[in-house]
Amino acid sequence: LEEIPRPVQDSGNILKQGYLEKRSREPSFFGSEWHKRWCVLTQRNFLYYASEKSKQPKGSFPIERYQARLDSRKDSRKKCCFQLLCPGKRSYEFRAPGPAEAQDWVERIRFLLRDLSSLTIPWDEEEEEEEEEEEPSKDQDSSDSMNNSQNSTLNPEEPEQEGDDIYEVLPGELPNSQ
Repeated sequence: LEEIPRPVQDSGNILKQGYLEKRSREPSFFGSEWHKRWCVLTQRNFLYYASEKSKQPKGSFPIERYQARLDSRKDSRKKCCFQLLCPGKRSYEFRAPGPAEAQDWVERIRFLLRDLSSLTIPWDEEEEEEEEEEEPSKDQDSSDSMNNSQNSTLNPEEPEQEGDDIYEVLPGELPNSQ
């Protein structure tokens, strides 16, 4: 079987990949230039290559602490653009083949960023608001609740009797007389 070349060695970490146009950092005589790039989103990094078959990335950056948002450009392709922004670091602008593809990139990056910033599995914000409403009040001192749980027995309906034999009496056997 012929092996398909993969730009990223550990393909198990790829969350999304595909062609996007990346806006160049330096504007040319005719304005900003857009270059077609094979982009790869992994669990930790955003990488971009000259093509799908390239072995070495033209650039990469850790995705943590970046924000992804759809771009509000004034040109005809505005709904296809998105930005990756991070205070104190380089910003990136990308253009997808269509609005749905741009939205998908932004949503996947946001999901990943929520996952990276928490120790729990991220969930939908609407679900989070519903759960906050259902959660009981936490005004009670946590040390009181710890003491109460330690004092309770496993089966509160059966009072604990001292001196009970811990062994089960099997049919045909007589209990020890004391």
